[in-house]
Amino acid sequence: MLNRRILRIKAFKVLYAYAENPDLTLKEALDSLDKSSEATRDLYLNMLAVIPALTAEAATRIEAARGKFHPTEEDLNPNLKFVQNGISALLEQDPDFQRLVEKKKLSWAQNDVFLHKLYEQLKTRPYYQSYMAAPGSSLEEDAALWKNVFETEFEDDPDLASILEDASIHWADDLAYALSCCIRSLDEMARTGRWSYPPLYQSDMLKARGKDVESDQKFVHALLTAAYGRFAEYNDLIAASVSKWDQDRLYTTDIVLIAMGLAEAETFPDIPVRVTINEYVEISKYYSTPKSRSFVNGLLDRLIKERMAQGLINKTV
Repeated sequence: MLNRRILRIKAFKVLYAYAENPDLTLKEALDSLDKSSEATRDLYLNMLAVIPALTAEAATRIEAARGKFHPTEEDLNPNLKFVQNGISALLEQDPDFQRLVEKKKLSWAQNDVFLHKLYEQLKTRPYYQSYMAAPGSSLEEDAALWKNVFETEFEDDPDLASILEDASIHWADDLAYALSCCIRSLDEMARTGRWSYPPLYQSDMLKARGKDVESDQKFVHALLTAAYGRFAEYNDLIAASVSKWDQDRLYTTDIVLIAMGLAEAETFPDIPVRVTINEYVEISKYYSTPKSRSFVNGLLDRLIKERMAQGLINKTV
């Protein structure tokens, strides 16, 4: 499930916490990294659980309309295509999904206002109206509807952001990635007719398909351990590489990003230098200042080249 880009981001956040709080031990840092990783999969489960929750909301609304004092013809004979969608039924009937949701105490029961708003919003969408108007039904069609929901309704919703922030400190930045994982699961459900719990790391998914790949957990643990252990050295190296005027303007995020890049370059001889630099430049776009991209790119490139010349970094590729 988790790829190396998001694992680098998680390691970066933990190392940043260490930079701000030097009392953080390596064991605590690695535990925090693992908790953050598992939390992303929990967020994925939580967002998938919206499907039966929103379906139940629609069914409740239909039953309430039928009970009006003066129901309309549409109230008495509603279009049940959405409330009978196969994806919701599949998840509701899957014992593994239900067991995990219950075990992790994931529930939308306290967010009925959000579900009500989401359902009203959904009914105005052209893709929903086209779905409801189309004759017949199929699991593929139901999955396509939910993919539209996950692609368009959640990422920029301030109410959802508030709900997730209150639920977990680890969920703030992971929504887009979790939604992409939900969409992949919807494709799988449409194809196979069942849901399967994704392995935590992408390498585990590839190994299950017979691929010979290095463990992503081993990679990110080794990366954080190296960056943690050499952080003071890297910090001094970075400070010595800029002018005194620039030292006062250094951002902790930039120092941490460059330290991560140096640790990766030194620890993994099989990862090309350009790949490492590009990864931390990309992360800087989202977690540092507008000028950080060029600063991280330039200084990291220079320091890696210097350490390669000194024999401190050796590459096999």
